[in-house]
Amino acid sequence: MSVQFSLSQLEIRNLTLQGELAVEDLDLDTGDAMLQVRQPLRYDIQLEKVEAGVYAHGRLMLHLNCCCVRCLKEFVLPLELAQWSRLLPLTGEDAVPVEKDIVDLTPILREDMLLVFPQHPLCEPGCGGLPQWQQMQASQQAASGVNSPWSVLDQLKLKS
Repeated sequence: MSVQFSLSQLEIRNLTLQGELAVEDLDLDTGDAMLQVRQPLRYDIQLEKVEAGVYAHGRLMLHLNCCCVRCLKEFVLPLELAQWSRLLPLTGEDAVPVEKDIVDLTPILREDMLLVFPQHPLCEPGCGGLPQWQQMQASQQAASGVNSPWSVLDQLKLKS
C-alpha cells in the first residue's frame, strides 16, 4: 500500500494521513551492506491546499538497522524528520504526478528518507573500532617506538 490522497477531497477540507508504509512498499534500496531497512516507515502528515499546489507537513519516522563501519557492531538508528514539509506543485515542470485525481506521496517520502541516511554509520561517535585492531596497533607502535602512524611519513624523502 502506498501513501496517497485525493485532490477532490483536499478541495473540501484539509487532510491528515497517519499510518505505516511497509518496507516492501517503501522500496528503499540502500545499496549498502551496512544499512538495512527492516521496519516500516511511520508517518503523520497534514495536507493543505494552497495557491501553488499542496502543502504537506508533518513527521516521518524510520528505524534503520545498521552495522558500525568501525567495530562492525549491529545497532538500530532511529531516523526522525520531526518537522518535515514539502510544497507539492500541481502545475509546471516540477508538478507531482496526478493519476485520476490521486497523488502518490510514496516516492517523495522515499527520497526524503534516503537523504537523511548516514554515509558511514557509527554505533557511537567515539567508536574506536575493533578491539583486536586497537590492540594490534598499540603493540606495533610500542615495538617500533612510533607514536603516530603518520610519523612514518616524516621520514619519507621524495625526489623532485
